[in-house]
Amino acid sequence: SDSWCFIISDDSLSPPYKYPTPSQFAAFFLFFTMKPIAFALFLAAVAAVAAADGFRVDLIHRDSPRSPLYDPSSTAFDRVRAAAERSALRPSRFARAGLAASGDTSIEAPVLPDISDYLMEVELGTPKYKVVAIVDTGSELIWANCKPCTRCYEQTPPLFDPEDSSTYRDIACDSRACKLLPSSACISNSNCQYEYTYGDGSQVVGNLANETFTFTTTGSNTIAIPNITFGCTHQNRGIFSNRTSGLVGLAPRQLSLVSQLGSSIDSKFSYCLVPLSQTNATSKLVLGNGSGASGSDVLTTPLTIQDSFYYLTLNGISVGNTNISATSPTASGSPNIIIDSGTMLNILSPEMAYELGKAVKDIVDLPVANDPELSLYAACFHVKGSRDYKFPDITYNFEGAPLKLGPLNTFLEVSQDMVCLAASSAGELQIFGNIAQQNLHVEYDLGANQLSFAQVDCTNF
Repeated sequence: SDSWCFIISDDSLSPPYKYPTPSQFAAFFLFFTMKPIAFALFLAAVAAVAAADGFRVDLIHRDSPRSPLYDPSSTAFDRVRAAAERSALRPSRFARAGLAASGDTSIEAPVLPDISDYLMEVELGTPKYKVVAIVDTGSELIWANCKPCTRCYEQTPPLFDPEDSSTYRDIACDSRACKLLPSSACISNSNCQYEYTYGDGSQVVGNLANETFTFTTTGSNTIAIPNITFGCTHQNRGIFSNRTSGLVGLAPRQLSLVSQLGSSIDSKFSYCLVPLSQTNATSKLVLGNGSGASGSDVLTTPLTIQDSFYYLTLNGISVGNTNISATSPTASGSPNIIIDSGTMLNILSPEMAYELGKAVKDIVDLPVANDPELSLYAACFHVKGSRDYKFPDITYNFEGAPLKLGPLNTFLEVSQDMVCLAASSAGELQIFGNIAQQNLHVEYDLGANQLSFAQVDCTNF
């Protein structure tokens, strides 16, 4: 009979460690008589348990030396300027997310694929093929460029070839996954095709399929999850980087990664973003419980799913002795601000941005900069020749969660002699961006509809 010997471990899981029970030891004995199919099913179950306990993967900032988008000729100020420009673009692209099956229907997706700030590495198929993908809480569809790519942007990494993978399976039109698409024009029993159009007209077209996704954890172990539904893209057009080859969506819709993993990760995910200045450290994404936010200093606020985005309720902002209330049309008491990992700046209503900038100017004892090139920011200051200048803490008063943020999370050095408030009124929607989330463990509990903040050192997370 067939016999097996194996070791399964994941150093990324936090103590206390779980030791096998007597019944589990008995189950291990069965490995020596298991048939391959039964063994494979057991490994899938083990993977599900590991996922529920939580596993961590690296989130690579696009400007990190680890990123394929890294430009060594750019200065830190160049990168801040580019990130601010991306922040200004994202709100205008935030529209109702959607997919369209094959046919003439095309529904606008929420964001441009190349203006998000974080990447992750994932391996597709059997044998494994590495994809460097944009990861985004504002996008739903998981997709990767595939062979043959008949009308595609030129891509530096080689394309994923589904014919080389023994675990790749096209999805039929009459399947449940295909029916998750808002509309379908495909013929029964044919493969399910998708068309995904972004706000600027960029587009990806291909086959919806199932494939095994393998993640490398922070402990350098791997976890393979079978039957992840993704888009195998065979055509695209528009604005894409030739150094990335896909996208992993974390938005609250059924085809996103977190929704597909669902109960296997206890409907939870979290991340911890290192400060932009810490170029030798890497941010983390946790899928599952992992090291859940805990302790007396944890703040919890309601999380609302609305128009395919994660919304919070911001009642106001406090700085010094000034309290700024949320204003119409984003009044307090109702979900009014998107929390987003892909936008650097905080985007506020024009009234709130103006009042916040005014309050900060009243407190900061530095010359105000009125350069038209800095009009994106709510307030900027000249710091040349100044010593020991201080910037105030700013509290974002979320429902039940007054989040007090220091200057690291609220101000940006935009040039050698200039510091700006990391807030803007660029856009119709309000967004709580990633600068404000640095050194916070941010946990999304989709089962309880709540979001938690915990102040931590993300370089040691």
